[in-house]
Amino acid sequence: MDPVIIVGAGPVGLTLALALARQEVPSVVLDEGPGKDEPRPARTVVLREDTAALLERLTGVALGAHGVRWAGWRSLRRKQVMSEIAFGEADPAAPLHIAQHVITGVLRAAVADEPLVKTAVDSRLDAIEQDRSGVTAHTRGPRGTWWRGSYLVGCDGPRSTVRKLQDIRFPGRTAVERHAVAALRVELPWEGRAFLHRMPPWRQSGPSAGEVTARPLPDGVWRLDWLLPPGKDLVTPEILVARIRETLAGWTDGSTPAYELLDTGVHTVHHRLARRWRAGRVLLAGDAAHLLGALGTQGLDEGLRDVDNLAWKLGVVWHRGPHEALLDTYQAERRALVAARLRAADQLLPVLRGGGGLRQIVPGTARNHDVLLTDGHLGRGPLGAPGAYADSPLAPRHLEAEIPVDTPPGAQVTDVRVTAEDGSFVQLRDRLGRGSLLVVLIAPGTGVWDRKHWVSAGVMPRLAAAVTALPHPAELLVAESYPGAPAHSVLLVRPDGHLVTALSGVRPADLYAAAEATLGGAVEESEKQNEKEEATAEAGSGVR
Repeated sequence: MDPVIIVGAGPVGLTLALALARQEVPSVVLDEGPGKDEPRPARTVVLREDTAALLERLTGVALGAHGVRWAGWRSLRRKQVMSEIAFGEADPAAPLHIAQHVITGVLRAAVADEPLVKTAVDSRLDAIEQDRSGVTAHTRGPRGTWWRGSYLVGCDGPRSTVRKLQDIRFPGRTAVERHAVAALRVELPWEGRAFLHRMPPWRQSGPSAGEVTARPLPDGVWRLDWLLPPGKDLVTPEILVARIRETLAGWTDGSTPAYELLDTGVHTVHHRLARRWRAGRVLLAGDAAHLLGALGTQGLDEGLRDVDNLAWKLGVVWHRGPHEALLDTYQAERRALVAARLRAADQLLPVLRGGGGLRQIVPGTARNHDVLLTDGHLGRGPLGAPGAYADSPLAPRHLEAEIPVDTPPGAQVTDVRVTAEDGSFVQLRDRLGRGSLLVVLIAPGTGVWDRKHWVSAGVMPRLAAAVTALPHPAELLVAESYPGAPAHSVLLVRPDGHLVTALSGVRPADLYAAAEATLGGAVEESEKQNEKEEATAEAGSGVR
C-alpha cells in the first residue's frame, strides 16, 4: 500500500510521521522550506502532561532537559496575590514551557533516524487528485514532482493549501486578542515559576491596563506577554522597550534590572474552525483544521491531540483496508471537542477581560475569574482541560458488566505502573501509540511477585484467551491498582490512551463487544440498519 502523504513539516506534521512509523506505516513529509528552522526564542509553547508525554514517547528525548517544567504558578491582581500553586519535583501536572524551534529540531532528528519516513524539502504543494485507491499530490520547486499516497493529511498551518484545494471553509473570528511578546534574559524573583499579573498598579486604569504574563525558559530566559488593547495600533520597538522597562521596574520596586533582549513579536489570536476535517482520502490536522489559544500558547497542544487521535485510526485503515466509519470518527471526536473549547473561550473571555456585557449578567468575583484564567494556563477547566470523547460514535453500548472508575469513559487514562507481557515494569502511557488496544487487569499484590508465579493462576488464563480472541491486536497488562477500580476489574484502553470501558471481572463477551465498537463496528452496524430502514421505507412507498 502507498505511504501516507503529510503536507507540512512543523511539529504536527513531523509528530504524525513518527506516530505512523510507530505503527509501521510509511509516510512522505512534504516540506515547503529548506528543512531547518530559524531559532525564535519568543515563539514558545506550553505543553501539558499528555502532549509532552506523546512527544517524549515518539522521540525518545526527555524534553524537560530542553525546556522548563514550572515549579509553580502565581497570580496577582494589582498588588494582591490571588493564587499561588506549587508543583512538586517531577510532578506530571507541571506544564512544560519550551521554544517551538527546539521541539521541531528534536522531531526532525527523530525523523531523520526513522527509515519509514521520507522528507522532501523545498516541495510546495499545488495540486491534489483523488481516486478510489489513493491520492496523488503535485509539488513545485527544485524537486517538483507527483507523489502517490494512500491518504493525505494537511498539517500545513493556518493558510493551509490542502484546505483551500479541497474548498473547505474556515469560518471564525479574526484578532480575538493581541499580545506583544518579548524573550529576554533577566533575573526575576520567581525562579522557575510562571506568573500572571492582572491590572498591574504601574499601569493606568481602563482598557489599556491589561495584563502581563511571565513564563520561564532555560538559561535565565523569560517570555513576557502583554495583552494589548483592542485595535490595530502598531507596536513599535520603542513602545515595546518602554513596556519591558516599566514592567521590570514594577516587579523590582522601581529599579529596572539589567536584561538582554533576545527576540520580540506580536502574537495575534484567531478563533477559526474548519467546516470539514475530512474530504475523502484527504484530512486536516493542527492549525489547518482549527485556530485557538486565547491564553497565548495552547494551539500546539490541540494539534498534537489531533495526531494522537488520527494516527492509530490511519494505522488500522492502512493495515486492514478502508474503514470509512472509523476514519469519520476523527472529525466527529476532535472537531466536537475543539468546538467546545472555542465556545468556552468566546463566552468567558469578555468576562475575564472585564469588557462589560456578559460581566454584568454572569455571577463571579475577581477571584472566580482568576481561577478560570489559572486553570486555562495550567491546562485545566473549560479553557484548558484536554477533554474527553464522552459522546464518541466509538463508545460501546449496553455492556452489562460495565462499572464506574475515577476515569470517565472517553477520558484519558491515569498513568499507572503496569507489568508488561515480558514481565517488565513500565508506565501505562509507554505502551500507547503502537496501534494495539490495551487490556489492563487490576490485580493487587502482583507487583511483589515474579510474573511466572501468577501468569497462569486465577483469572489470568481466561483473560489471556479472551484478549487473544479480540477482533484487533491487544496487549494484556497487569496493574496493582488504578484510581477507583476494584480488584479484578478489567480496563479496555484505546491506542491513544482514552478509556473505552471498565468491566467487573473477566467478561469475554462484553470485552469483545467493546473492542468491536472501538474499531467502528457499532457505527457501521448503525449505518447498515439506517440504510435497511430507508430501503424498507422506499419499498413501502413504491407499493402504494
